[in-house]
Amino acid sequence: MSDYIQMFIDFFHQFGYFGVLLALCFEFIPAEIVLPLAGYGVSEGKFNIHLLALAGTIGGTIGPITLYALGRYGGRPLVEKYGKYFLVSEKQIAASDRFFEKYGPGVAFFARFLPVVRTAISIPCGMTKMSLMKFSVYTFIAMYPITYFYLYLGMKLGENWEQAGAMFDQYAFPIAGAAVLLIGCYVAYRQFAGNKQKAEKIRN
Repeated sequence: MSDYIQMFIDFFHQFGYFGVLLALCFEFIPAEIVLPLAGYGVSEGKFNIHLLALAGTIGGTIGPITLYALGRYGGRPLVEKYGKYFLVSEKQIAASDRFFEKYGPGVAFFARFLPVVRTAISIPCGMTKMSLMKFSVYTFIAMYPITYFYLYLGMKLGENWEQAGAMFDQYAFPIAGAAVLLIGCYVAYRQFAGNKQKAEKIRN
């Protein structure tokens, strides 16, 4: 990690939960650095992991919107010119394009769990003018378990928090599966409750 990034993160950490939120609003500061380091702070009693997860999720949702806007209003020429300033390479952009073409808008959720495409996926979402509301909701739902897990790893690893990024990639798919299962259960419950209400209205 460069001294510059470390100084930047230390500056934001002085502002507590809001500092972590603010740090994640900027896509050029990797979440795999900010969150495990914040998790280390949890182990030292500086933060509450639940409040930190909420702050991190909000920041982690705002950050991708900048890349979404770059794709939506700037198009590919602007993305290719300025993407590097957001730590997005041409390889990531090409991979995220292919991933979006194959799986559609749902990638705003699923791609967050995958290396290479998880940052750049916001760009094709913007370029195809995907609904900002849908993009934000998908991103928020994906970012909560990701944020929580990064914090948990940082908390457990302590001074070895830098290992969290590599460990996260090992467990990303199970986390995504668990998140999908929970969402599916919630949707099924809502549908069941709605059908039950309709049936009661018909009987009455």
